[in-house]
Amino acid sequence: MTRQPFDRRQFNKTLIGAATVAALPTTANDNTVDADDKDFTFRYIVGSSMYGYTDVAEIMPEVAKTGAAAFDIWPKVHGNQREQLDELGEEKFAALLKQHDVSLGCITQYKLGPFGVQNEMRLAKRFGCPTIVCGGKGPVGLKGNELKAAVGKFIEQMKPHLEVAEDTGVTIAIENHGNNLIDSPDSLKWLVELRSSEHLAVALAPYHLPQDEKLISDLIRTLGDGIAMFYAWQHGMGCSKKLPKEQELLQMPGRGTLDFVPLVAALQEIDYRGWTEIFMHPVPRGIPILETTNAVTDEINRSRDYLKECLKKA
Repeated sequence: MTRQPFDRRQFNKTLIGAATVAALPTTANDNTVDADDKDFTFRYIVGSSMYGYTDVAEIMPEVAKTGAAAFDIWPKVHGNQREQLDELGEEKFAALLKQHDVSLGCITQYKLGPFGVQNEMRLAKRFGCPTIVCGGKGPVGLKGNELKAAVGKFIEQMKPHLEVAEDTGVTIAIENHGNNLIDSPDSLKWLVELRSSEHLAVALAPYHLPQDEKLISDLIRTLGDGIAMFYAWQHGMGCSKKLPKEQELLQMPGRGTLDFVPLVAALQEIDYRGWTEIFMHPVPRGIPILETTNAVTDEINRSRDYLKECLKKA
């Protein structure tokens, strides 16, 4: 029998992979609701882009302070924590997660798009990460039967990628981003209704919808367990141009005019168990939403207190 040549590179990869898995946080730390707790609560996740290009080692201690145990890493231009993972290497990144008792809950990858995340899903599997968020792909501005047909075509195109999602245990959550095939209530409804796999889901962003509490809460009820990510995020005065900070912060729950009580009531009604990410975009992208890391954490917690009050009223 011919002996196969020794592949040192592959051997090293195997060692690194084993070390990474050994260093990963356990699923007990993913902030999942206790099975014995019948009261609804949020499973909070922290978006790294809220802290701009801040070092991951500085952000991770903040996760627990926000009532979360999971981290959503963003690439440039919004954040650079996904690039930091590559620079550190998987083993060191996993060690940081373990040190701070944080799980990798989501990788956001708009620039790769829904047809370009297969390797990200394999990376996610190595970290026990259950979610990848990206946008849809297809024509924009459609309505009625044309929209339904285009969403159906998109789902058909997703099938080989969903095979990888099922193999890796990852859910691909499509955000209703503006100027996208999946950007309207109807497109979201068709996505959930026509999907061929539960590994295709919705990342629901109220910011990109009409600021109508009834419309959004009814949509939440319709989408039900098709929602994998809920952004606690409203339009306020927008995020496309530079505004005074007080106006920019109107995107945050409890600051703008959108009443989150009906939304929270709808989430409670469907017994929502996906991620909730308190969120906004700064201008320009890549900077923290406020000047210091502590201030960012305090602002997230201010919104969390507001959502807690909403839950009491709901």
